[in-house]
Amino acid sequence: MTEGTQAAGLTEFLAFRATNLAYQDIAEQARDLARQCVLDYFGVAIAGAHDPLVQMLLSELTEAGGAPQASLIGREGRLPALSAALVNGAAAHALDYDDVNMAMPGHPSVAILPGLLALGELKGSCGRDVVTAFVAGYETACRIGAALQPGHYNIGFHSTATVGSFGAAAACARLLGLQTQGTAVALGIAATQAAGLKSQFGTMCKPFHAGKASQNGLLAARLAARGFSSRTDIVECVQGFAATHGPTFAAEVALATPEKGLHLFANLFKYHAACYFTHAPIECARQLRSRHQLTPEAIAGATLRLDASCERVCNIAAPRDGLQSKFSLRQTVAMALAGVDTASLGAYSVDNALDPMLIGLRERVTFDWQESWPQTLAELDIELANGQHVTARHDAGIPNPDTNDQGHRLAAKFDALVEPVLGAPRTRELRETITGLDALADIGSLARLAAEVRQS
Repeated sequence: MTEGTQAAGLTEFLAFRATNLAYQDIAEQARDLARQCVLDYFGVAIAGAHDPLVQMLLSELTEAGGAPQASLIGREGRLPALSAALVNGAAAHALDYDDVNMAMPGHPSVAILPGLLALGELKGSCGRDVVTAFVAGYETACRIGAALQPGHYNIGFHSTATVGSFGAAAACARLLGLQTQGTAVALGIAATQAAGLKSQFGTMCKPFHAGKASQNGLLAARLAARGFSSRTDIVECVQGFAATHGPTFAAEVALATPEKGLHLFANLFKYHAACYFTHAPIECARQLRSRHQLTPEAIAGATLRLDASCERVCNIAAPRDGLQSKFSLRQTVAMALAGVDTASLGAYSVDNALDPMLIGLRERVTFDWQESWPQTLAELDIELANGQHVTARHDAGIPNPDTNDQGHRLAAKFDALVEPVLGAPRTRELRETITGLDALADIGSLARLAAEVRQS
């Protein structure tokens, strides 16, 4: 759209909404979803806490030192809040197993929660305030992200890093009690830090993006609270974020009320430990394997239909390790067709990436790229050795309408990820504490509970 009345004041409008959101304004189902986001975040962060990239970040930041303000999830020790936000955010995205919202499109919780929880621990904030701030940040990120799509993401920006910085800033500003003007300043400070490139997918920089987004937002809110100056129209101004970060900008989308009132209701949780755009193809492959009792030898070829934009996200043709495998449509489809558990962290390994059987199977996968399909929709057509064809279709972009059922699935996922690190009793205690998050008097007790258990 051209610059005009709808764009004018957009940043301050978003700041006003974040500032004035009250706990009582959040429907009970939305609070349930917020707690599920927190549960999923802790699960993936604890499981990813000992990834090599986390150790590198931790070594660097520990050498620098600083005040022990915030806990490290799944690790011993404490760091300054800004450092903890970076490390915990990277840990939570290391496995690429965290939640998604297609309005951004990207990973909202992993960008918002690390900095918010570090700040809450530093301040001694209660769980109710953290839930409110999280929802405020989540909605801000999704509104800005939706207004910039599809151009922002399609030209190469990783929205988790860029748009996520806005969400983290809004959440931290809300927890700090900043008013509309101060929150708008925080959004401006976040905008000028925000960066992250999709070309880094399959490297350690992608998880780094999540940690940086959370650190950016926390720093932005804290500087705004100290009186640091910034433009308060940074999203919509000339040479502002929208003008410089993509070819499309529709302010009216950011202003519109999402379905059911909140973008949070469209949150998507992962049950496969890979890029979300691989999930629909994986589900198609799983369906066909189960329905037709397929074996790799019975498959002569496979045609995968997806939106053409997915080619630039997760189409590493010949992955050489587990991290690259998470961004390989061919590899993940081959794994699913061969019966490899794509929910298992161990499935994304060098051994599987170089397995001759899986290589042979993935090389039989070809693409039929579609224009203007939902990015979460896939269709898989398999030609069998006997000449027959079998087809499956799946859309991974439809949230589970049953919050209780989703809660059970997430609890099982959480236990599977956390028990190997914290043990069963501590895992259960942490899960129950998150279930009662809204009544928690001090969020710091949750953060400390999620720290690594020292073995005697």
